[in-house]
Amino acid sequence: MSIIVLGTVALDTVKTPSGSRKEMLGGSASHFSMSARLFTNVNLVAIIGEDFPKQHIDFLRRKGVILTSLIKEKGRTFRWEGEYKGDLNTALTLDTQLGVLSAFRPRIAEHQKNIKHIFLANVDPDIQSHLLANMRNPRLVGLDSMNYWIKHQKKSLLRLLKKVDIYVANDAEARELSGESNLIQAAKRLRSFGPKMVVIKKGEHGVIFYCDKFIFSLPGYPVAKVVDPTGAGDTFAGGFMGYLAKADKVNEPNIRKALAYAAVIASFNVEGFGLDTTARLTMDKVNKRLNAFKRCIRF
Repeated sequence: MSIIVLGTVALDTVKTPSGSRKEMLGGSASHFSMSARLFTNVNLVAIIGEDFPKQHIDFLRRKGVILTSLIKEKGRTFRWEGEYKGDLNTALTLDTQLGVLSAFRPRIAEHQKNIKHIFLANVDPDIQSHLLANMRNPRLVGLDSMNYWIKHQKKSLLRLLKKVDIYVANDAEARELSGESNLIQAAKRLRSFGPKMVVIKKGEHGVIFYCDKFIFSLPGYPVAKVVDPTGAGDTFAGGFMGYLAKADKVNEPNIRKALAYAAVIASFNVEGFGLDTTARLTMDKVNKRLNAFKRCIRF
């Protein structure tokens, strides 16, 4: 099985109490891919500028990410700069440069239109809709977004929610879009917008899954030292969707296991800057931590 992910490939500059990094490989599609690749073939759809370092392209290829639909255009690559303080749960955005992303319209190969598992990672909902409209008979469609699009592109986002199976949001986004402060009520409200399943990420506090048949909650895996949380949510989504693509059957046991894998892989992400830790991950390492996670939550 394969999965196709639409999102950003970026150059991130990040400062945390553990140090700082300049223009490292980042973006929603990059973090998603580094996680999902552990379970399935990943087709990445994004845009980069002429200034994008070749070593990053070579790196993604070495990790098995399929770059057929990674477009290079004249101009500068999307850049994000942020700083984390305190409990590191929220980034302070210092600078955003859209570059070529501002005029992005995804173009995919003909054979990729038949891929059945789709994830629309964080990017303009009109761009997400453009890709989805070009897919043939998708089996499972996941969607992520962010506060910026909820505020500035709410109508487009609500139209798109009617066409997807899974909506993934963090707790602040879920509250803002639903208008509900209680997360269970927020999940119910989001479900009424169209998606059959709602995943609410709570950072270090875990995740809530909601659908009409059941509710499932997991804590976060206990991490002793958080180095850089950037991309943790995208990493979580990659693990969740990647496992479901591999399982090729969406049922309660597979959803629960997918969420557990996602939580574990995301815990590796925060232990290093950017893709440092997830790039080195193997399924042996993931399964070892998954077993430790099971022992933590058993009662």
